[in-house]
Order: sequence, then structure tokens, then C-alpha cells
Amino acid sequence: MKTPTIKYSILDLALVSKDHTLQQTYTNALTLAQHAEAFGYTRYWLAEHHNATNIGSSATAILIGYVAAGTKTLRIGSGGIMLPNHSPLIVAEQFGTLASLYPNRIDLGLGRAPGTDRETAQAIRADFMQAAQSFPTELDKIQQYFSANNASARVRATVAEGVEVPIYLLGSSTDSAHLAAKKGIPYAFASHFATTHLFEALKIYRKEFQPSNDLEKPYVMAGVNIIVADTDEEAQRLSTSLIRMIVGIFTGKRDSVQPPTAMTTEFKEILQNPQVHQMLKFSFIGSKVTVKQQVKEFIAQTNADELIAVTNIYDGKDRIRSFELFVEIIKELH
Repeated sequence: MKTPTIKYSILDLALVSKDHTLQQTYTNALTLAQHAEAFGYTRYWLAEHHNATNIGSSATAILIGYVAAGTKTLRIGSGGIMLPNHSPLIVAEQFGTLASLYPNRIDLGLGRAPGTDRETAQAIRADFMQAAQSFPTELDKIQQYFSANNASARVRATVAEGVEVPIYLLGSSTDSAHLAAKKGIPYAFASHFATTHLFEALKIYRKEFQPSNDLEKPYVMAGVNIIVADTDEEAQRLSTSLIRMIVGIFTGKRDSVQPPTAMTTEFKEILQNPQVHQMLKFSFIGSKVTVKQQVKEFIAQTNADELIAVTNIYDGKDRIRSFELFVEIIKELH
């Protein structure tokens, strides 16, 4: 039985691998996007994070422009911009400018979380908590600034008015599901790390969805961790870098992406830790045959319209190969 046609995309944090400079990291991100374009991916998104030595995507809008300049047809966007960190006016100006430079190719994914620790969030914006609580209102402002009808307003983002920039709402709990449904905009769930509320959030979004001028019916994107290699053993070896990253998150000892090593008994025991196991629930690691079955089941369970894949691998060439094999899997499922 064939799987319904589904779009496939990439979410990237411009992760910094050990012994790699930031310049190398950004070059690798562009190279990946160029390959993604050739492979037929729909979009390539970058995520905003701050105060993390292993993440290079903190100045997200600038990096989006860099990647867009080096590609031709691939949609480039944010997965996401953490709106409470910013003035809606500035975000509208930045993405309106990007969309004028690269027409019909820029996406604006918006999130509510800070993408960092509390102290850094307050350093970014002193009233962060208030802005987070006002997220629905801040989203309204963004939409208004992009509206051609805003031309008569006292406060304008002139470079954004009437410019085509699709807005996506990101979520890792059920909160944003209600809002995305009410606003009638696409909903992207961060199931690549926040697995607990995936099915409940999708049920809420679909049940409460109200059609808008931009979207007639619900549109769901779901994040998945993907590591595909020529053999199960090689994929598991590559995944040891991801496991170390996860351990770093739980222990507060974040480091650059480490080179892979053999899949030892110790790594296998870490994977059985309840917290780690839950976080990596939707991580599909193995050969094409192995991952194909896992992806098929996930699509059947979620009825997602689009998968957005995260592949945290040390070496850029291995990462590109994984995304190439993932495309082959999706096409075979169709």
C-alpha cells in the first residue's frame, strides 16, 4: 500500500562540529541547502537559539539571507524566529526585505519559547515574559505589518506591506495548536525533541481549525530525527554524536558536535534512560530498509502533510548522504 504524497524538508541549527570554525559551519550549511535543492526538498529552515557554543544560527535572519543567496528555488526560512525575543516591526522589516530579495522563497516560522536560558532571554529583551504572554497579540501585529491594508497606519513596516511571506506557527506543547487553528495557519510540531504532546496537539489543531484567506484546511508539519546510512551499523555509529549531544543537554555540559565512535554498551544503556528514550522517540536511525518502515509508520500515525527532518551528524558529507537516502525513502513510499 502506497503512502500518500508528502513533502519533505530540513530543519538546521547550523551545529558547530568539533574542530570546525563558524565560517566552515556556515559553508557546510549552504552546501547542505544546495544539495537539498538538487534532491527536491521543499524547504530549508534555520532555528533561532542563543548562548549555545554548539549552535551557529543565533542571527537567524542573516543566515537565511546567506543561504537564500546561494540557492535558486529552495524555500528558505525560520524554524523558527522566537517572536518574544523581538519587536514584531523589526521581524516584519527583516523578512519583508528577504522576501523582496528572494521572491516566493521565504518562510516565517514563529515560536513562543526563548530558544535560550532565562538570563540570556532577559538580556535579549527585558520584558521577555510579558512578550511571551502577549504572543497572540504580537502575532497579530506581524500579520498586520505584512498586510497591504497597513499602508494607512501610523506605524508601518513599509518593506513588508503586501509582500508574500507565509507564516507558520511552531509548537512543542498544545498551546500553539489552539492558536494556529484559530488563526488558520500551518502548524509545525517539534516532535524531533518534544514528543509527549504530539498527537494531542495535532488532534486539537485539526479539530479547532478555522479556514483563513491563506489556508483552507489544516496543514501539519512534524519534526523527526533522521540518520540514514548504507547499513544499520554505520547509522548507529553516526548516531553516537547525537547521543552525546542529548547527554550534554541533560547534564548542562553542551559541547560542539563530537566525532562518532563505535556504538558501545554504554551508549545503548543511555538510549534506555527514560528521559533520553522519550526525547528520541521519533528518531529514525538505520539503513534505508530500517528507516523506511519507521517513517511509513510515523506518517500513518500522524497523517502529516510534511516531514521536516533534523540530522545531527558530525561530518557534512555523511549528513548530505543521509538526506539523500531519506529522499529515496520518501520517493519509494510514494
